[in-house]
Amino acid sequence: MRSQLTVGDITINVILKDIKNVHLSVRPPVGDVRISAPVRVSREALRSFVVSRVAWIRRHQRRIRTQERETARDYVTGESHYVWGQRRLLIVVERGQAPRVEQQRARLRMQVRPGTDTPRRKALLDAWYRTQLKQAIPPLLKKWQAKIGVEVTQWYVRRMKTKWGSCNCLVRTIRLNTELVKKPRECLEYVVVHELVHLLEPSHNDRFRALMDQYLPKWQLYRGTLSR
Repeated sequence: MRSQLTVGDITINVILKDIKNVHLSVRPPVGDVRISAPVRVSREALRSFVVSRVAWIRRHQRRIRTQERETARDYVTGESHYVWGQRRLLIVVERGQAPRVEQQRARLRMQVRPGTDTPRRKALLDAWYRTQLKQAIPPLLKKWQAKIGVEVTQWYVRRMKTKWGSCNCLVRTIRLNTELVKKPRECLEYVVVHELVHLLEPSHNDRFRALMDQYLPKWQLYRGTLSR
């Protein structure tokens, strides 16, 4: 069930569903506020919760609204694209052969058929990115599942607007944002560890932070990189 709640000049989108805890998020690109809450929670309780978090909401809205945004891409020769945190110069070659993307040192070479439009060029590069990410994840899972002592039943990669990863503790699955392939590899490792630790501790409480400190002492540094 969806509704809205207003506290001062802040409008909150409320979603009531079958969950145990209240989750508050501030979502890009403009700082929309959303609460997911158990169906049993009253509006008065939600209002009190929001009032207690107004400073946090405003701080995150300011951060989101002042973040630099990636400019639109045309997928033409000379553009900059990122692979594992490194800038790569895109070179587009039109040939009557099968489309493909390959990395050549500091360059990304995209081969397309003559007349290939921008959406299809984007789809080709996105598919290449997805492949790179899918190849990088299994070794990290093997390493960290053994260290942490947990195991996922399945993992997925998908484009997500507001999260770098998510974990379903009930069915023991994790999802990772396809955009992670553009960030330093350490950031992907951080998100993998983050989601695996959620299998031990579902919330972001003191125990969760202690576990992260134990397994990945620099996790807050990597989180800061992603936040930027």
